[in-house]
Amino acid sequence: MVFKVLYQKSRKEVPVRENTQTLYLEAEDVREVRRKLADKPYNVEFIQPLTGKFLEYEKQFTEFKLEKI
Repeated sequence: MVFKVLYQKSRKEVPVRENTQTLYLEAEDVREVRRKLADKPYNVEFIQPLTGKFLEYEKQFTEFKLEKI
């Protein structure tokens, strides 16, 4: 399954919408996504599973690139 992760680059940074970054990961579930990101300095705001039409939309209208972590 593909997940969309919204995050800030630093855990010390206060979440501000304009500074929010996005990455896409392939994982079995949300827990696996969190494990993969545990050693990163990211402040994870939200993890959204992408399936069906939501995934197709992201592939068409965003800079969609699966990260290898």
